[in-house]
Amino acid sequence: MQSKTEKYPSESEVIMTEVVYPNDANPMGMLQGGKLVQWMDTASAVCAQTHAERIAATISLDKMLFRRPAKVGDIITIKAKMTRAFESSMEIFVQAWARKVISRETYPINEAYFTFVALDENARPAKVPHIKPQTPEEELHYEQALIRKEQRKK
Repeated sequence: MQSKTEKYPSESEVIMTEVVYPNDANPMGMLQGGKLVQWMDTASAVCAQTHAERIAATISLDKMLFRRPAKVGDIITIKAKMTRAFESSMEIFVQAWARKVISRETYPINEAYFTFVALDENARPAKVPHIKPQTPEEELHYEQALIRKEQRKK
């Protein structure tokens, strides 16, 4: 099977669902920030590895803002989507929402940009397919990814 040189963001999009259990929470019954970061990293890793068709490692994540707490029993939905691929690195936009089971209220709890690098068999950076945006939102993320990459270098 030959890999593509260009892919749509939808080809590697990941939607992951988790439930907040007591062992995921702090003594106040709120989801621990580190657990949410772990879940978001997992979703973005699956997205990156699906896009690259090889192992990928996290190299950075942008500022995370915890907007509202999720509590024990809430259902967490995490969406990871490619924004841009460079030579061997990939930027992924990750969003997380909480949903109350009984009221079905859904609200955003976090978002961040994760950057991964694809690795070859010797754990060296490997070339990845480029991204071809399809929607205006994807185009905006794509264009702004270059600016974010330059800011990360500083």
